[in-house]
Amino acid sequence: MCLAIPALVLRRLEAEEALIDAGGVQLRVSLALVPEAAAGDYVIVHAGFALSRLDAEEALRTLALFAELQREPVAVSR
Repeated sequence: MCLAIPALVLRRLEAEEALIDAGGVQLRVSLALVPEAAAGDYVIVHAGFALSRLDAEEALRTLALFAELQREPVAVSR
């Protein structure tokens, strides 16, 4: 299973790269698949690549859900 997460583009860098904030962690990612992304945009990131732009409201809703999941114990069945 793959997980792509919403991240905020902090600034564009050289060579189709950007510095993003993903839950307080800053990372460099490729914008090759989303060349129109700009600082202030939210993007979906997986394996070091921004895959698409995401509406800010949807990004914040998803991030809030992730935060809620961290607070709640998750039951795992076998």
